Amino acid sequence: MPQSITKRSKKSGLPPGTLIHIGERKTEKVRITVIDYDEEHLEEREVAQVEEVFPFRERPTVTWINIDGIHDVELMKTIGQHFGVHPLLLEDILNTEQRPKMDDHESYLFIILKMLYYTDTGEAREIEAEQVSLILGPNFVISFQEREGDVFNSVRDRIRNKKGRIRKVGSDYLAYALIDAIVDNYFMILEMIGEIIEDTEEELVTNPTPETLRTIHGLKRSMIFLRKSVWPLREVLSGLERLESPLIQESTDIYLRDLYDHTIQVIDTVENFRDMIAGMLDIYLSSLSNKMNEIMKVLTIIATIFIPLTYIVGIYGMNFEYMPELGWRWGYPAVWLLMGAILISMVLYFRRRRWL
Repeated sequence: MPQSITKRSKKSGLPPGTLIHIGERKTEKVRITVIDYDEEHLEEREVAQVEEVFPFRERPTVTWINIDGIHDVELMKTIGQHFGVHPLLLEDILNTEQRPKMDDHESYLFIILKMLYYTDTGEAREIEAEQVSLILGPNFVISFQEREGDVFNSVRDRIRNKKGRIRKVGSDYLAYALIDAIVDNYFMILEMIGEIIEDTEEELVTNPTPETLRTIHGLKRSMIFLRKSVWPLREVLSGLERLESPLIQESTDIYLRDLYDHTIQVIDTVENFRDMIAGMLDIYLSSLSNKMNEIMKVLTIIATIFIPLTYIVGIYGMNFEYMPELGWRWGYPAVWLLMGAILISMVLYFRRRRWL
């Protein structure tokens, strides 16, 4: 039974909106960080209690509240009650098996994304996914992550160093910047996978091995996983682009369109890689078939060479009393010369036909 189905079975029979963490617990302690800024002001700190972030909601500045660790149900409930997040959305945040999506709740937008990591331990190469949930409000963005460590360091640096226009605009641009960082990371993962595909193709042509087949199957699974994570994102960005909401300024629309184009590029690359990997599997099977044909050709040639020799030996192995050559002094060397001549002539014939 798939693991996701087993995890979801924990909620069987419970009413909608029941808060239960579904997924792997990836950190022991919940970490809450706050970045509050405008064009001239910046405040960044880590808070010990969730109640410390509540005053930021009333400030005119833009506030980014990042929560690492979503297994604490009571903390999630407290945040939801203060920021007016619907229990069904909190339920989605706690369920790490959600597909990327976007919901418009008028006073805030709810977005779920998949942040991907590529791990190479030497023994195994795989893509890991972490669910990232965003709540976009009038002057704040709340991000929920399963563990510490993310791809948002570039966004933090831009805020700290006043790079670009992020300090001059609102929370909608901050949400765009976070999504853009996730999509940019997809390109980095695809670049690494592309290098593996090139190496595997070269190995296929020179010397395919069972390890090559395992690599191809691993790539195939990675592409399925990537496609599952990226395809719904196209719908999310398309919905954000068309959305008529006061939470998204008109000046941000052009950036969302550009982000949508990047997502389409990622999807096209994933589809191209899937076709290449499917072709690689066919090449591998063809290479095995060709290698088997070469082996069978060599064995057939050896068998063909020894057939007439075996025939001659079989004749002189019969126990008849009146065989003329048995009493001939040069009979034994003559048989050897005959067999040698047959052997040499057959080898020369096979070489002329380029079978050897």
